[in-house]
Amino acid sequence: MTGRRAWLSRWARWAVIGFTAVLGLAVIGMVALDRLDKAYPPPLGDPIALSPEVVDRQGALLRAFAAPDGRWRLKADIDTLDPQFLEMLIAYEDRRFWSHAGVDPLALLRAAWQLATNGRIVSGGSTLTMQLARLIEPREQRSFAAKFRQIARALQIERRLSKREILNRYLTLAPYGGNLEGVRAASLAWFGKEPRRLSLAEAALLVALPQSPEARRPDRHPETARAARDRVLARMAGTGVIARSEVARAARIAVQSRRRQMPAYAAHLADSVRQAAPERRRHSLLIDRGVQAGLERVAREAARRRGPRVSVAMLLADARSGAVLARVGSADYFNSARAGWIDMSLADRSPGSTLKPFIYGLAFEEGLVMQETMIEDRPGNFAGYRPKNFDMDYQGDVTVREALQMSLNVPAIRLLDAVGPARLVARMKRAGVRPTLPPGEAPGLAIGLGGAGLTLEGLVQLYAGLANRGKVEPLRYLKESEAASHPAAVLTPQATWQIADMLSGVIPPEGAPHLGIAYKTGTSYGYRDAWAVGYDGRHVLGVWIGRPDGGSVPGLTGYRAAAPILFKAFSRAGIGLTPLPRAPAGAVRLAASELPFSQRRFGSSEGPAATGAPTEPAPEIVFPPEGTHIDLGLAQGMATTPLALKINGGRAPFRWLANGKPLPKSYRRRVASWTPDGRGSSTLTVIDAAGRSASVQVVLE
Repeated sequence: MTGRRAWLSRWARWAVIGFTAVLGLAVIGMVALDRLDKAYPPPLGDPIALSPEVVDRQGALLRAFAAPDGRWRLKADIDTLDPQFLEMLIAYEDRRFWSHAGVDPLALLRAAWQLATNGRIVSGGSTLTMQLARLIEPREQRSFAAKFRQIARALQIERRLSKREILNRYLTLAPYGGNLEGVRAASLAWFGKEPRRLSLAEAALLVALPQSPEARRPDRHPETARAARDRVLARMAGTGVIARSEVARAARIAVQSRRRQMPAYAAHLADSVRQAAPERRRHSLLIDRGVQAGLERVAREAARRRGPRVSVAMLLADARSGAVLARVGSADYFNSARAGWIDMSLADRSPGSTLKPFIYGLAFEEGLVMQETMIEDRPGNFAGYRPKNFDMDYQGDVTVREALQMSLNVPAIRLLDAVGPARLVARMKRAGVRPTLPPGEAPGLAIGLGGAGLTLEGLVQLYAGLANRGKVEPLRYLKESEAASHPAAVLTPQATWQIADMLSGVIPPEGAPHLGIAYKTGTSYGYRDAWAVGYDGRHVLGVWIGRPDGGSVPGLTGYRAAAPILFKAFSRAGIGLTPLPRAPAGAVRLAASELPFSQRRFGSSEGPAATGAPTEPAPEIVFPPEGTHIDLGLAQGMATTPLALKINGGRAPFRWLANGKPLPKSYRRRVASWTPDGRGSSTLTVIDAAGRSASVQVVLE
């Protein structure tokens, strides 16, 4: 008994000594680590040069650019990564990652035992934290000194960062071959997708690559990459992380041996926003990547059918907010034969007949015509300007509706001569669109047939006003930008409804479905540009097709070349069509027999205007003045007192129109009255016996 007690006493003494020694070493280690932290902190505060990103409205990647050092390095977030990949990574690289303090003693002992028994390094015993330490401070060669430095740095890192932060940083910096760093860049380059949902084979390859990224590059060493992937799969089966049956199926899948191009959706727009703010790493756009991808496919297909030098541009916007959902600057950004680097959505080109709807809209506002008004389509001479129809043929007398739907040139110029080209340009400028005119020249009648430069972007912004009851929201690209608080009015709601009612009746191109959209086409002189712009009750889509160098493309017309693209793009955009709006108050389509005499024929030689050239000045509305807000004491939406109307000049009799609808009778005196039927903006127009008119817009309260 005495001997046993003595042995226990010695054992207890040595245990106390050992415990004290371990405790002392731990205290010394903590003190040393504290001093090391203060003297030599890990370089975690240094900014990592990440790849600039341009993302869509949902945060999906549209385009990325290489980091300043030439590497593709996209920021990783484990919340958006495939959970199975993360589970496999930790099981393969660092099983006790979530519990250790930066160093795994068991893994280090295993590595030391393998070194002693094999005479070489079999595994390094590095944790993910130690690997992160090596990535932020690359070593020249493998050595014990370098390993001890990694251990010290790993302990420092764990004291500063959470496990999630460590994992995010590692998956942002880990090498995956060539100039690829981080799991996102690797997944995009090798699989063409973000690492949100990976197949088992894909996840295993991404686990295997960082251990020897150059030797296992799938594009250069596909068999080595496959062998490394299969080793990962085998270990996952051995540890029970993945079922053996699933592993066997994954091992039969070949490794993708081609490196893919990084995403480049809306490439021209991405270039411009990055150049505008080069200091920003992330640019958020209002583009919808799904819509953008659909339109880019349509553009590529259409350009291939037209020849190697033809390009296509498209722009789709939400007319109510001005948000641009897709912008295709060219058929193929990387195609040099098509000059794909040129953004044709911003190029000044002749718009052909696409401005005609706005000419007709102004004529409707002025009360000069209605849809069933007859107008001449015969050769005319306008102070030396002699416009001709596109097909060099003439229809004789046609209705205004037919003239617009058939895109006849001469009737459009007759109306533009009446409303004035300067007024058309003024409305365009009010909408934020400035056409390019010859230097020093005033707007002339030729502008109605394409005699001015206009961009696809500007044209879509104008047509957005037609889709939004006359109100034009400036086009917006950036997510942080705000819609205009007071959108400009390009036309009255009544005039825009009349235009939509006529354009929605244009026959779709051959083979295209009836989508219920309103659309207009245009062709520039010499078959250089073909256009089509269409809209539903919310969206507006513009299409341009032609050669970027301005060369002629024989047979290229808006109806045969651009309109089919327009209809296909609307069908493939995936936006869902919104019905065109109902007629606003005062907007009616009258039969020919219901029209006032002065509106039955435009420019008639048989009406009252034929009694001789008027000597009186043109009529001018003196009350109510333009833009006046008038309180009529509206009770339950109805006026309790009529509104007095007064004019100066003009020749009797006078016909008044309220919101495009004629008042019940004509007046021989220059005073009339009108009883409104509701609140809001209203347009009042007076037409005299000579066919001259004047209009004002007022707000009834």
